[in-house]
Amino acid sequence: MDTNIAYGLMIATLGFFGYVGYQAATEKELDTDEYLSARGSQSWLRIGLSLFASGMGLWLLFGPSEVGYYGGFWEVLGYAISASTPFLLLAYLGPKIRSILPDGVTLADYVRIRLGRPMQIYVGLISILYMFTFLFAEFTAIGRAMNILSGMEPLYPILLVALVTAAYTSYGGLPASLRTDRWQGWLALWLLIALLLIVFGGDVNTMMEQAKAHTPIHAEEWGWEHGSISDLNKDSFEAGVALILAITAAEMFSQGNWQRAHAAENDEALVKGAWFAAALVFPLMFIMGFLGTVVAGQGAVEDPSAAFFYLIEDVHVFIIALFVVLGVALICSSADTLQNAIVASISRDLADGKMGLKTARIATLALLPLAILLSLWGVENGYSIFAIFLFADLLAAATVLPVLLSLWGRVDSRAALVGAISGLLSVIAYGVYEPATSYDGIQQYVMYIIYPTMDPVNGGAISPVDGGLTNLWVFVSALLGSGLVTVLGSYALHDEQ
Repeated sequence: MDTNIAYGLMIATLGFFGYVGYQAATEKELDTDEYLSARGSQSWLRIGLSLFASGMGLWLLFGPSEVGYYGGFWEVLGYAISASTPFLLLAYLGPKIRSILPDGVTLADYVRIRLGRPMQIYVGLISILYMFTFLFAEFTAIGRAMNILSGMEPLYPILLVALVTAAYTSYGGLPASLRTDRWQGWLALWLLIALLLIVFGGDVNTMMEQAKAHTPIHAEEWGWEHGSISDLNKDSFEAGVALILAITAAEMFSQGNWQRAHAAENDEALVKGAWFAAALVFPLMFIMGFLGTVVAGQGAVEDPSAAFFYLIEDVHVFIIALFVVLGVALICSSADTLQNAIVASISRDLADGKMGLKTARIATLALLPLAILLSLWGVENGYSIFAIFLFADLLAAATVLPVLLSLWGRVDSRAALVGAISGLLSVIAYGVYEPATSYDGIQQYVMYIIYPTMDPVNGGAISPVDGGLTNLWVFVSALLGSGLVTVLGSYALHDEQ
């Protein structure tokens, strides 16, 4: 596609969302609470569309197809389930937390009243690190996507998206993000359906045969074949379970979800909206993963993280134009949510609710330079979007059980904090037991924290060995270590009292 046409489409789409966000911000005077929570203002349909839009970022065009390219049926299914379970968990836990803390904004607000201020700060830090990693991964994705679709220099789409989303988010807060989510949700949903129908409009029988085929070119190098939707082996199953554990745990720390829990007009709106979002996400994720196995069946590709784009490289320019618009809608829907949610965590969790609205807006803008630099670094080094997410997922997995155990009456705040830290130490312990052989010295024991793949190699690129994409036991170690220390420590400290 001509680069100038792509620029025009991107600028027009960004301009539209900027206008929608600005209009939402000017409708009424915003105090800090309205800016961060839009409390009690959203119907179930608006909540559902907002959860769907903010959860389905541009990573949708990268992550699932990469998982399908490397994995089998269980990994594709596991990734699809993992995208839905956070919303189902929100439908279950959201009303409970709303009743316990009706004036809350973030998950760490609840953590404070159950586990104390130190644990609130720790959970806030983990949440911010997770969301910031998500943000720069999304910026990386838009840079790569626009470069693939139109040859655009990655810096420019990254800068434009960052500046426009920061402008309307810093001015209008969560109300602006919620308003744009409605447009982005419907636009992304219908464009995705239309584009997938076009992709599947060819020879479906051939696509099914390709999806069932392996990519044997890597068999000699790695010792195993991959990329078949018919692959039901044990390693694929373990990797699928790992994805469910990792992503469900991680999304607990996406404060955008908890902001929307408090933005719902009542518990019924929250529950129905969360179920609606889950119902939309699951089939889209599964189909995108399936298409990754189709690419694998066609033969090895140079950049597996962009597997989906190999399916559309020969389509009409009009289809490419629709993907440009879709890409901008997807990145805006997640980027504005993440920026506002990070500010909410800084304001409520780290600053103890003492940050004013003006400072919160400045904090939104201060996030951008580092996120842009990291995203450009990710594009230049060819980093897998999926691999970036796995790092953030592991941090969350090490913390999620101490937080959930706060629903248990006997949990001790000190034990929960030590348990959360022990989750990461447990991953190192696993590394001592099963070293990452691609590294030397102490790195082979600690690198699973950064790259929780089967065996991290090639400086962060996904190159699985032993028949799987994600190492289940890394995440099990984090969950078991944090959970056991929290439970045993709570019993010991309770007995001392």
